[in-house]
Parts: sequence; structure tokens; C-alpha cells
Amino acid sequence: MRVLVTGAAGFIGSSAAETLLRRGDAVVGVDCFLDYYPRAAKERNLAGMRGNPDFEFIEADLASCDLVALLEGIDGVLHFAAQAGVRASWGRDFEIYARANVLATQRLLESCREQPRPPRVVYSSSSSIYGDAADFPTTEVTLPRPISPYGVTKLAGEHLCRLYAVGMGVPSISLRYFTVYGPRQRPDMAFHRFLRAHLAGEPIVVFDDGEQTRDFTFVADAVAANLRALEHGEPGAAYNVGGGSRVSVNHVLDMIGELTGRKVVVERRERQKGDVRDTHADTRAATRDLGWTPAVSLREGLTAELAWVRDEMARS
Repeated sequence: MRVLVTGAAGFIGSSAAETLLRRGDAVVGVDCFLDYYPRAAKERNLAGMRGNPDFEFIEADLASCDLVALLEGIDGVLHFAAQAGVRASWGRDFEIYARANVLATQRLLESCREQPRPPRVVYSSSSSIYGDAADFPTTEVTLPRPISPYGVTKLAGEHLCRLYAVGMGVPSISLRYFTVYGPRQRPDMAFHRFLRAHLAGEPIVVFDDGEQTRDFTFVADAVAANLRALEHGEPGAAYNVGGGSRVSVNHVLDMIGELTGRKVVVERRERQKGDVRDTHADTRAATRDLGWTPAVSLREGLTAELAWVRDEMARS
């Protein structure tokens, strides 16, 4: 296949692009290097693909570039490009989220519609669309009630994917990720912050009491769900992608102490606006339609991220 990967310099996007290349696909990567975190980290994500004859990289903004030309000869699209972050999505910065997450997605889908044979689009959504869900494990038919502007924009993207699938013949599928972690994780995300602080001998900052739970999903499992969705699944549908590792933050802190052999020091702060209390994915639909199930345990995945953070700190 010839696959367009948007957000190809990011955490999940670069991991997906490398996986596609390893299995023999051609990849066109696009990224506009939003300044949510340093460009140097994203350039390192791309370094292993630079020079690969099957990889073409284009620096461009999906909200303004010529997408029709970009999509020529493309068989499938993995759409990771977005402005990330729940806590930063309030106030004036919402304009950035609306542009990067909603407008860019609409333009991409509209340009797919204009292709002679619209490519299959796999859209990266988020468990943030559920907000504080009433049911656990949470199924895809649970009423979405996001409690952050970020969650609102990801849900809007899902609605766009569905209406272009149903009304315009663009075969698009949404994947709702539950707390993805692993090597290349963004520096603002919890595991990366926890591990970096702990290895530096600093307290780990935890918002709330630590008893909040998350369904942690290893990045390779998230990528595998994308590859399955490129070939399977119902256009217009949304699927939960969770790691099957719903545990408390305090449990993760204990595991970090076990893996490093060092006492974890915690600094607790107030719960942040937009943070949900618990998440737990029901992934039976993804297993049924996509043939996907998570394969990496939390301990295995956290060990891999710990090794990566150590290498990053040694490099800096």
C-alpha cells in the first residue's frame, strides 16, 4: 500500500510510519511541527526513516495546504495529526485546537472525497470524548459527554468522519485511544513526566489522590489497531482501543519503584480541570470487526518506556 500518515513526526504517528515501512508499504509522512513540544524531539522520531526510499516526508499544515495533490496515489490514510493536550485546550488556545483538530480533519475528508477512489481513512480519536463515563467498561454506544475542549474537538472529528462515510462515500473509521504510552511518548504525558522526574531524583507530581484509574495502552498495540482498521472495520464506525491494563496511578508509581529499585517520592496537587476520574475500555467491537486485541502488558510496556527515557536523558 501507499499510505499517507499525518502527524508523522509525533508519538504514535512516527511509530505507525516505521511499522508500515517495515512491512513493505510506502509511506508519505506529513507534519507541520506544531510547537506544543520541541521540534527536536519530533525530528528524532523521524531520523530512522530519513533516507528510506519508501518514505517521503512533507512539512505542511493540513488546514491550509493542497491536500488533493497530497492524496494522489494514496491507498489509505492514518490521520494522527492534531493539537494534543486536555489541560491546554481551554481559553484562547481553543482556536488552535479547532483549526488543527476540526478544520484540518474536514479538509482532509473533503479532499479524500475528491479522489477518483477515496482512500480509507483511520482517524485518531480519544477516550476523552466520553468524559466521566457512567458505565465501565465503557462501550462505543455510551453517550459521549466530553469535559474538556480537547475532547469536544476529537468528538467533532469523529462526527465528520461518520458523515463523510455515510454521505460522501469516504470509508473512514475512528479509533478511540485510551491513554497511549511507550517510547516516544510526548513530554507532557504522565508516564514520561513520572519517569523523567524519578530518574532525575525529583518528586513525581501527581494531580489528585492517585486513586484515579486509566486503561493504559502500549503504543505498539495502538499502531496494530490502525493497521487492522486500514483493511477491516465498518466505515463510519468508532472502536475503542484500550490496553486491558486498567490500574490506578498509585499502582503505576509502585511499579516504577519496583522497576528502578528506588523509592518513589510523590508531590500531590489538586485535580486539574478537564481530567476524568476513571477510564476503562470495552474492546470487544475491535476484536470482532478488526481482529485486534492488545498484546503488551503494562509491566512490559513500562519497562520499554523506562529504557527509552533513560536513553533520552543520556542524550541530553
